[in-house]
Amino acid sequence: MVDILSEEHIKKHCPFDDSDSIAFTYLLEETSDFRITCDYNPLKEGHILIVPKEHVLSIGEYSDELFNNFLKIYQKVSKFILLNYGFVSTFEHGKIGQTVFHSHVHLLPFDGNPLDIIPEGKNYIEEIGEIDDLKGKTEYLFFSIGDKKWTVNTEIGAPRFFRDRFSSAVGEPERGNWKIIQNDPNWRKKFDAENIRCKNLWLEFNP
Repeated sequence: MVDILSEEHIKKHCPFDDSDSIAFTYLLEETSDFRITCDYNPLKEGHILIVPKEHVLSIGEYSDELFNNFLKIYQKVSKFILLNYGFVSTFEHGKIGQTVFHSHVHLLPFDGNPLDIIPEGKNYIEEIGEIDDLKGKTEYLFFSIGDKKWTVNTEIGAPRFFRDRFSSAVGEPERGNWKIIQNDPNWRKKFDAENIRCKNLWLEFNP
């Protein structure tokens, strides 16, 4: 029996390459280059993914044109989350800690301290100026809280690196492991309700 959630299967059948994938169940908007969608297994309501249609591994591999188009969407989604949820954070893995090997930038409502995410200490994070600083890089761990942005020492990288840490920081660590939780009927009901509310807010924001 094929395990469709195994790393081997995901590498061969990328869910972000397929427009009919359950990953896009709560699609918010589509452009020529990107799909904007609620995370099927959100860490909290308002958790949104920006996914390029081109199969690239991370922001660091975006072409100049793709990156410029991404920035416009990134700013739009950030504005939406700030307007409706009050604060916004971001994370993305380079070629470290990915469980789906296709760039997908996470934006979600979170307002905390960077050490809530990296309790190992300040020596493990480096503040960067802009998201542009990721261009041309391959192995990195990037996150932001509000206007502040950091990369993380990759020596502590692991699968689901940011999902596990953000889910713990928001007080629901069970949400981190999407492979286990996505088929739990109680969580599925909660996730679907959160995503429906988020999508309705998006339709008001972007009629």
